[in-house]
Amino acid sequence: MLIEGPIEEIIFRNDENGYTVFLIDFKGALTTCVGKLVNANIGENLSLDGEFVNNNKYGLQFAFTNYEVVLPTSLSGIEKYLSSGLIKGVGPVTAKNIVQNFKEQTFDIIEMSPSSLAEIKNISMKKALEIGEKFKELKKMQNSIMFLQKYNISTNMAMKIYEYYGENTINLVQSNPYRLVEDIDGIGFLSADKIAKSLGIPSESEFRIRAGILYSILNSTEKTGNTYLPKKNLLSICQELLEIKKENFENLFDNALDGLVLDKTMMKFWKDNVEVIMLTKYYFYENSVAQKLSILALTQNIEKQDLNDLITHFEEKNKISFHDEQKNAIITALNNGVTVITGGPGTGKTTIVKCIIELLKQQKQRYILMAPTGRASKRLSDSTQEDAKTIHRALEVTQGQSANKFFYNENNPLKTDAVIIDEMSMVDVALMSSLCKALPRQCRLILVGDKDQLPSVGAGNVLDDIIKSQIIPVCVLSKIFRQSDNSLIITNAHLINNGKMPIIDNHSLDFFFEEKESLDDIKKSVVDLVTTRLPNFTKEHPSQIQVLAPLKAGVCGITNLNKVLQSYLNPPSVKKLEHMVGNTIFREGDKVMQTANNYNLVWTKMNNFIEEQGEGIFNGDIGYIIKIDYQNGETIVEFEDGRICTYPRTEISQLSLAYAITIHKSQGSEFNTVVIPIIAGAPMILTRNLIYTAVTRAKKMVVLVGEKKNLRKMISNNYTVQRFTMLKKLLIDAQTKIKELYE
Repeated sequence: MLIEGPIEEIIFRNDENGYTVFLIDFKGALTTCVGKLVNANIGENLSLDGEFVNNNKYGLQFAFTNYEVVLPTSLSGIEKYLSSGLIKGVGPVTAKNIVQNFKEQTFDIIEMSPSSLAEIKNISMKKALEIGEKFKELKKMQNSIMFLQKYNISTNMAMKIYEYYGENTINLVQSNPYRLVEDIDGIGFLSADKIAKSLGIPSESEFRIRAGILYSILNSTEKTGNTYLPKKNLLSICQELLEIKKENFENLFDNALDGLVLDKTMMKFWKDNVEVIMLTKYYFYENSVAQKLSILALTQNIEKQDLNDLITHFEEKNKISFHDEQKNAIITALNNGVTVITGGPGTGKTTIVKCIIELLKQQKQRYILMAPTGRASKRLSDSTQEDAKTIHRALEVTQGQSANKFFYNENNPLKTDAVIIDEMSMVDVALMSSLCKALPRQCRLILVGDKDQLPSVGAGNVLDDIIKSQIIPVCVLSKIFRQSDNSLIITNAHLINNGKMPIIDNHSLDFFFEEKESLDDIKKSVVDLVTTRLPNFTKEHPSQIQVLAPLKAGVCGITNLNKVLQSYLNPPSVKKLEHMVGNTIFREGDKVMQTANNYNLVWTKMNNFIEEQGEGIFNGDIGYIIKIDYQNGETIVEFEDGRICTYPRTEISQLSLAYAITIHKSQGSEFNTVVIPIIAGAPMILTRNLIYTAVTRAKKMVVLVGEKKNLRKMISNNYTVQRFTMLKKLLIDAQTKIKELYE
């Protein structure tokens, strides 16, 4: 049956798939309706096709499968629709004036003759035309999104597609749905393939083969960090994806690949007698890094200084005594264009950086301290008592979709004589490329990090490739200095890194192991530790305790742990609004993490009673949901550094609950207390450097929960995924060419 009426109240909304529970005014009675809507706006008039069902828990509801947005016909309905906020620039007062003037002809006037709106007081001709355009745009958007939803594309993703293609969405998607793979971040090959099959596009279409190649290599860079793939590997992956068994698949593959090379999307190379395929952008990233580092390393006219007296003075002033390897690191950093300083926890990296800063000050040299994440930059700032910024903020993100959209670049370099980067192992090649472009020619670059930590989440293996190229001086710190009495965190971190079991002494102050066998028992113990036992023991709020898990899925994976921890730490309440995105409920008060770099999100922050504004929320930023706005489809998050950001409906999917996070996502962060479930699993994942990274995230306490035999397996497993990257080769090639120029 069909029922019709305006939306009076929104009870629940899943912004990912559009599922909405709402009340409409049907023949004067409030009626509960359930189903999927493109948008949910109070005042919008809907015609719903469905049936009344009796829900055991919620009673009588109207469950609809199809609907249309119907413009209201009554004057009060028209006024309510216009004042609902659907058309920006039209509020209650303006809506009332428009309806009083044009009565039942209001919508016809807005669509066909919007200039007539200028006859009304306080509506200029410019505003009148804008209202007309926004009204037409709303209708086109609704049609396009409903078209996409027929193919099970989520509401958020449909909105994203429409924002990219605009009014051409339906025509472009119908003509070649595979372009979605190239144009829209987050649309996978399988989604595009489903649309293509329904439109009758043949399985051997060049559009399909091309999309399969792109999807396969993009998937490789995003999931495993490669910047290229051997051609035979890519061919095999594509054939499995496309399920084309014919003998001539290689010809189809080569033809599509040639097209991608011709339009400069990809490049072909021979490396070590193997033909390799590389996305063009990743070649430019790695090549620009190689060129700039080689120039900085070989062309700087830095006079070698005798710094021993200055270092001695620093030691006396700070009542410390440097080890020879620490002195060597300081002298090397100040006497070379580029230097790598690497070492595990407690080896004195921070003290070395402090000394370098002091000596730069004495030489009246300008310097900038950077780190890849907000947490890492704050920690660097706290430890050095100097201003430190994320790399993104130091380069100053500007409005745009590209990761390279920075105010400081090759045409506008940073105003500095030295740059010091901490947590260098986290820096991926795209970000490193942007940084290198912004470095002035006569700039010292000092890269500080732990080479034994997990590599960057993004593509590339920058720190490792730089070290292995042997063209940059590398100072390895091995002697442990920072270690309190009765503290086992640093000692055990180094034991783990050397392939040895940690000292398990539950009478220590900061390193504990709780033996549990079953996954359910491990989960229960983790939850109990976070919610009750550790807060009682440490007197810390649960927000200071971070669960770091090896995996996303499973009983002890972050998806399940977040759900359980949320139910304890932030349970449902009539005082807290919530909404569902995908399979995740987000609630006011929830701890959340940004899972992708978003250069367009605007944030505000109060700094000494002055409001500061900027752009960009980045992968790994952690905060709390302070407000959910159903009417405007917005979620407001306050991050730990005080930035407040309003997420529109289309960006909410970039958030995840953060009561538990993966060890990979914890890189560059430091938490007072970490709780780590130790479980059995695939040896390719549960490795030594994974548990080493997790343990080194703790400032005050580590608690491991699980079986010692599984911990032993992880520590003895020194497997590391070998990434296909070109930077090492490009660095060696660049140095050779530059040396030839100077000889």
